[in-house]
Formats: sequence, C-alpha cells, structure tokens
Amino acid sequence: MLERARELLPLLRDGVAVAAVTVTGVARSAPRGAGATMAVTADGRVIGSISGGCVEGDAILLAHGARRDGAPRTARLGFSDDAAHAAGLACGGSVDVAAYAVRPEPSVIEALEAAAAGHGITVGLVLAGPVAGTMLDERALRSAIAGSSESAGALDAAIRDRDTVVLTGALDGRDVLVLSHAPASRLIVIGAGEHAAALCRVATAAGFAVTVCDVWETLVTRERFPAAVELVVGLPHEHLAALDASVVDDRTAVCVLTHDERLDVPALAAALALPVGFVGAMGARGTVAHRTALLREAGVPAADIARVRSPLGLDLGGASPEETAISVLAEIIATRHGGSGLPLSTRSGSLHRRRAAAAPHTAESPSGEAPSNETSADATISAAPAPQSPAARETSGCSIRLPSGAP
Repeated sequence: MLERARELLPLLRDGVAVAAVTVTGVARSAPRGAGATMAVTADGRVIGSISGGCVEGDAILLAHGARRDGAPRTARLGFSDDAAHAAGLACGGSVDVAAYAVRPEPSVIEALEAAAAGHGITVGLVLAGPVAGTMLDERALRSAIAGSSESAGALDAAIRDRDTVVLTGALDGRDVLVLSHAPASRLIVIGAGEHAAALCRVATAAGFAVTVCDVWETLVTRERFPAAVELVVGLPHEHLAALDASVVDDRTAVCVLTHDERLDVPALAAALALPVGFVGAMGARGTVAHRTALLREAGVPAADIARVRSPLGLDLGGASPEETAISVLAEIIATRHGGSGLPLSTRSGSLHRRRAAAAPHTAESPSGEAPSNETSADATISAAPAPQSPAARETSGCSIRLPSGAP
C-alpha cells in the first residue's frame, strides 16, 4: 500500500473505493518481492502489479472481495513448475499475498502522505477478527503486541530492514500485516551542469530524493531541476558541512560533478567526513590523479580518499548526459547492494539475493554467486476470514479475466 501512496491519495480524496494486494512472501522465483503492491478500484482500474501477469487475475478477484465486504484475505498464488511451463511461463514460483480495503480514514491518509513525501513510515493492518482491516500506526502497533517478545522482535526487524511481514497471532491470536516503508534515499549532486540535470531525472525516477547544490544561481533553477526536492545556491562544502548527521546515512550518496578543483576538492573532503554510503566524483583520469594529490595535501586521510569512486560510473560505453547518468546511478546501486556490475548472463545461481546478502560489503558465497533463495512452492490458494472468493482454489493458468465494472 505504502509504495502506491502517490497514486492512492488522489483516489481516496475523491471518494473512490480502493483495495490493495500486497506481496508478503516469495517462494522460488518471482518478478517482485515482499512489499510489492497493486491497487484495484471498483470500476476495474488496476494500478501497479505484483508479478509479470502470472497471478494478477486471481489477485484482482481477491481485491474485489476485500473491497466489497471489508474483510482482508490472505492467499498463496502461483504455479508448480509443470503448470507454469504448460501455461507458457518460466517462473514456477509463488507469492503469498494479503488483500485488503484501503479506507479514507485519517490514519490511512496520514500514512500515505508520509510515504508520498519520502518519509519512513510503519503501519500494521489487522487481518482477522472483529477489527479486521483496522490500520494501526507504529505506536499503537507496538502497544498492541507488547505482550509478545517474539512479535516485538519481528516488528523491530521489519522496521530495520523496511520489510513487509505477517506477524502470526500477534494481536490476541490474530495475524497482523506489517508494512514498513523506507524513507527515500538521498542523492546530493554537487554541480548543476547538464550531467547533473540528467542524473537528477534518472535518480528521481529510481526513487531518490535529490538535492542539487552549486554556486551558480543561474544554473540552480526549478526549470532545470523540476524533480529535485531541494535546490541550494552556495559553496558545496559549506552546504555539506552544515548537514545534520540525522538526515544522512549509509543510504545517502554524494556525487561531485563540478569540474572545478576549487569547488570539488573541498566538497569531497566535506562529504568524506559524513556517514554517507557513497562518494563519487566525475573527471578524466588525469583529473582524478591531480584531485587525489590535492586531497592528500589538504590532510584527508588515505583511507577516506580511497572511498572516492572516481572516475564516476560503471563502464556502459555511453557518452551522452543521460547515458552517463545511468552509469553513475548503476554504480551507486551496485555499491549499495553489493552487486558485481557484471551482466546476469555471465553468472549462475539465483537472480534474487537474500536481504542479508544485499547489504553493502557483504561477502558472496565461496563460489562467487549470491546465496540461493529458492524453496519449495505449491499452488494452493486459501482465503480467510471471509467466505472464500472464486480465487480460493488451485491455480492452473492465467485464464482469469475480470470484465470492467465487475463487482
């Protein structure tokens, strides 16, 4: 639900009845992981997806049932290997989902507004019992499960990992769906040239909250950077030094694109003093060597200088500002998740890493591959606590089609 905040808010404010289906777990291979959400309106509009189309038909039926009677449903949707290949599919996996009505209540609107603004937010949705469908904020959720150390520990883990989990029996024997939305990752771009404008566009599309800082007021404009959350005119190193440590963390990236040693050397020194996860600088190899010498002369420790990713970006072969921006963003993402930057076709094993293996600096397995995340899967669907929907059966293909305006 929280990942669809920008799309759901206008609908709820206009009084449109909406239900959502959220992936709570994945077995074997699936296009999207836990937390992926699709929304369905009463008139048949579908917003987003939870797979590549394999289970959307059943998910839509579950959503309509939850919207109609207000009772959440849980289900396992998927295919056995034989059924998947018979239907022309290659995944052979399954997903556990929860379907629930999204009501225009103050607590729901407040949570969606926080998520849409890029803030971290955690809520709980009661899945069964007389209060099924009730949304709890984090404080109320903690109070409700205070008697269960196991549930409290699982909630802490979900918030830490920004995960989507079901706390089984956490609320007087009733299950609670926890939705935890991470605050938007920050990207601070130093310099306001064409490469900076392209990087702002690409990074914003990838979910980053972008700040652009430069000394040239004529370049740092809303027309050039319409998607930036913050525009700063001033000396970059002063802006970085003034940042509150609470607003930057290891998910924050700083990219120096100024091409002026008078600006980029102090900016790099300031960035390296912050607890950020990525510091990079654009420049030719000769520039990189000269800048390294200047950082050394400025007293920046060698260990910090070694953290600077420069020349900036992965070797994708492109040269335009947009292609360069993609290569820069690719390096940021690869660094954060411990990716190799190699084509997946040159590797073997599971495509999807476990969450623990995706953390920066996490070692791979001795074989050089990410640990497998494959488990056995079945194709059984069950719906509760409401009466079973037509989707509560064994799935054998993607033949379900919901006509527009279906109840």
